[in-house]
Amino acid sequence: MAITPTEIKILRLLQDDARVTNQDLADKVGMSASPCWRKVRKLEEEGVIQGYRAVLDRKKIGLGVMVFVRVAIDSHSEAEAKKFEEEVTALEDVVACYSIGGDTDFLLQVVAPDLDSYADFAMSVIRRLPGIKEMQSMFVLKEIKPLVNYPVKKQ
Repeated sequence: MAITPTEIKILRLLQDDARVTNQDLADKVGMSASPCWRKVRKLEEEGVIQGYRAVLDRKKIGLGVMVFVRVAIDSHSEAEAKKFEEEVTALEDVVACYSIGGDTDFLLQVVAPDLDSYADFAMSVIRRLPGIKEMQSMFVLKEIKPLVNYPVKKQ
């Protein structure tokens, strides 16, 4: 799908403030309200815009620890990987999971209130996931550039 320059502007503005009114969005993009609304709906229908969320400060909601966990699984069968993915998806403390290339199979992003809570979660939940061969925890010391927006560019 080719994204137009106007749609790029809309996407950038919505990433910065998804609560912007349609009229304000249209004004900032330089078009009238109705065509702007139609463009936003089109982007939603095509799945470019997948939803709208509030961005929270994890520390202010009691999640002081962030950990990236590299996981290697025993078997590389499709069924084994699918089972692992299903179980990880159900874990609330795992806020992101990626299948990766290299010497491990998955990268999990985990949040916890403190180190003791993470240790309990790692030992009682992650270690007990199906097919775990090895895991390595990497603790975030400082968030320098957390994911906020994706760069939207002409394709």
